[in-house]
Amino acid sequence: MQANDAQTLVLCALADGQLHGYAINSAIEQLTGERLGVGSLYGALARLEAKGLVESLAEQGRQRPVRLTDRGREVLERELRAMARVADAGLRRLGVNPA
Repeated sequence: MQANDAQTLVLCALADGQLHGYAINSAIEQLTGERLGVGSLYGALARLEAKGLVESLAEQGRQRPVRLTDRGREVLERELRAMARVADAGLRRLGVNPA
């Protein structure tokens, strides 16, 4: 999995609201059937925070929740729309009717 894939998965996991690291990885597992490695998950979170796409919130016990910023939501929507266009075109080329 590429770094940008991990970042997109993290953004998707956070689209419903704030989560902490373990919960983010659980949401990714529900979506893809696989978990990110710890380094991939926390590396993606660090890169997303540096870009201003997510923000850490106050600690809740031992957990530090993270949420999407408005900019993160915009970037995620743009990325998902682009992915949908590519998927639709690829399916049509395979002779499969896109859903």
